[in-house]
Amino acid sequence: MPPLPAPAPARRLALYALVVCVLAVAAAVVSFVQGSLLGIVWVLLAGLSSNMAWYYARRGRMRTGSGSGSVTG
Repeated sequence: MPPLPAPAPARRLALYALVVCVLAVAAAVVSFVQGSLLGIVWVLLAGLSSNMAWYYARRGRMRTGSGSGSVTG
């Protein structure tokens, strides 16, 4: 069985950002359960990393040509 091709850099960054987002959400839940307001920082980090994941995933789709073809915004 041949090895899988390496993902494009934008897709890899999207995956890393998604992992950071999931970990930040978990840290926010733990912080709020413990009664710490530090969870607000984790929520903000989760929002930032989810936007980064969305951006890099879309950028990766546009570069490979599998995007919708039109940019709406």
